[in-house]
Amino acid sequence: MSLGIPEIILIAVVVLLLFGAKRIPELARSLGKAKYEYKKAKDALEKEAADLEKTVDKAGESAAKDSAKVDTNDSTKSA
Repeated sequence: MSLGIPEIILIAVVVLLLFGAKRIPELARSLGKAKYEYKKAKDALEKEAADLEKTVDKAGESAAKDSAKVDTNDSTKSA
């Protein structure tokens, strides 16, 4: 399903009739601001998720090292 020129013109005329010529720039501006805010929030969430993943990886590595130290200490005590 694709939109041709006649369908696009019909949609533009309906939008013009519904909102009026003065409101269309305001709507476009509002949509632009909303898109910007959405992108900014998405980028912030992606950055926070990456930071959280790094923190979890570091915690896992630390736990593995601590576990290896405990295993080494246990084996030396029993020998």
